Amino acid sequence: MEKLILVDPKEELCNAFRAAFKDDYPKVEVVQGFFEQLPEFDCMVSAANSFGLMDGGVDLAITNFFGADLQYRIQERIIKGYRGEQPVGTSFIIKTHHYKHPYLAHTPTMRVPLRITRTDNVYKAMFAMLLAITQHNESSGKDKINTVACPGLGTATGGLAPNEAARQMALAYHNFYNPPKKINWNYATQRQRDVGFGGDFFG
Repeated sequence: MEKLILVDPKEELCNAFRAAFKDDYPKVEVVQGFFEQLPEFDCMVSAANSFGLMDGGVDLAITNFFGADLQYRIQERIIKGYRGEQPVGTSFIIKTHHYKHPYLAHTPTMRVPLRITRTDNVYKAMFAMLLAITQHNESSGKDKINTVACPGLGTATGGLAPNEAARQMALAYHNFYNPPKKINWNYATQRQRDVGFGGDFFG
């Protein structure tokens, strides 16, 4: 992937993106607006639910833009590949059949529409999306994904504050592109401290 476009109509979220991703320019671009207005991208990220029900928010806009058939094919993939429920923390690439924007990354941030404010769901979803795109590019030959358009994850129904959503997304981006040379408990503990969520709180 050569460029990540973070696209969202909310000014506060875009400002949070700019602050969180400030060290990753020019590979990360922030656009305040709607993905339908972007002149160029290879893959759109669907901040989805686990069942591929795309009838609200950005998912509805995606269905309206790419056609209802995409939703049906996504649900077929979830049934065949995930036994009917795609876990948060996974992402898959599917063709859109659009002449200009050929791919979509179906990336659940929640099982069903609900608030995810005290979870690491956005971190897991962002990391999974980057992994799915990288694996696609490693195995696709010439049909690589170079430019990805991604909305704010977990910021609508999920209820995450802009700063927290941007923090989790930027942390996942940084961690994905800076893998360790070795793994030990010091590394694992620091990674968990950085993410901040993912289990019960003690103390």
